[in-house]
Amino acid sequence: MDEIKGKTWTFGENIDTDVIIPGRYLRTFNPQDLADHVLEGERPDFTKNVKKGDIIVADENFGCGSSREQAPVAIKTAGVDAIVAKSFARIFYRNAINIGLPVVVSDIEAKDGDILKIDLAKGIIVNETTGVEDTFEPFKDFMLDILNDEGLVNHYLKENE
Repeated sequence: MDEIKGKTWTFGENIDTDVIIPGRYLRTFNPQDLADHVLEGERPDFTKNVKKGDIIVADENFGCGSSREQAPVAIKTAGVDAIVAKSFARIFYRNAINIGLPVVVSDIEAKDGDILKIDLAKGIIVNETTGVEDTFEPFKDFMLDILNDEGLVNHYLKENE
């Protein structure tokens, strides 16, 4: 999972966890049920049109609000392979990595439908549609291991077999 390439969905700033997955849907533990409602208040077309491998690009403070772990689970289960934002809420960032969803801090410009290529190990992100490139702090090996193992729990189990 060192490299990710996908079509973008763009969002603004302060996309909080209540917007990502509204509280009324938290009565289920089924990840697919959560994914069926992810970001529906912000972009009603998102759940119907997001495809495996797509990438969310957002402004500042993505994932602010509560510490609900269901928010990154819903995004990942919907098919999103990575989230790129100018900044993340700290607990959202940690929860995303813990479930194996890469979150990249970058100021890359993108519009809906642009194609991004992200190299997590090298810290390079390229908007292949516009040719714009940005750098970010490369992911450390232990984080890449967690992402490659599809999350912290799977990584722990693999390491302790």
